[in-house]
Amino acid sequence: MKSTSKFLSLILRHKPQVVGLELDEHGWADVEELCRCVKNLDFATLEKIVATDEKQRYSFSADKKLIRANQGHSIPVDVELEELEPPEILYHGTAESYGSSINAQGLLKMSRLYVHLSSDVETALKVGRRHGKPKIFLAESLRMFNDGYKFYRSVNGVWLTEHVPAKYLKENF
Repeated sequence: MKSTSKFLSLILRHKPQVVGLELDEHGWADVEELCRCVKNLDFATLEKIVATDEKQRYSFSADKKLIRANQGHSIPVDVELEELEPPEILYHGTAESYGSSINAQGLLKMSRLYVHLSSDVETALKVGRRHGKPKIFLAESLRMFNDGYKFYRSVNGVWLTEHVPAKYLKENF
């Protein structure tokens, strides 16, 4: 089931065309069509993936006829995020090897639509470990917000912004 969940992530966040699927402008895919396009995927399996995914990557529409990834897209979709005032501090986990680049350029969204930030160090550490030896950056998010930067929080609690300039970052805090 884990490999199916990863494949869903690829389809719903990056490459729906791999299975001949189209997402609407808000990133929604028709559940019946998705199950037809993905071999060995039925509604019960999809429901279980959505319910048990530890990162809560996916959401159903209220009637469960549509599904989408909550964030992390590299394709242009509007997942209808509401602009929010962030907490004073947010965290970003990455690999130690990216530290000097981040210190110079800040946090860039790279191929995604937004930079992803965590509200706690533990989550940021988990994210950082996926990329190698972890390094955690503290982002002065409320100061950024007060300086005019926009912040959003996805359904699964991930904080999103388009860029975090280096002047708002601290390492080894």
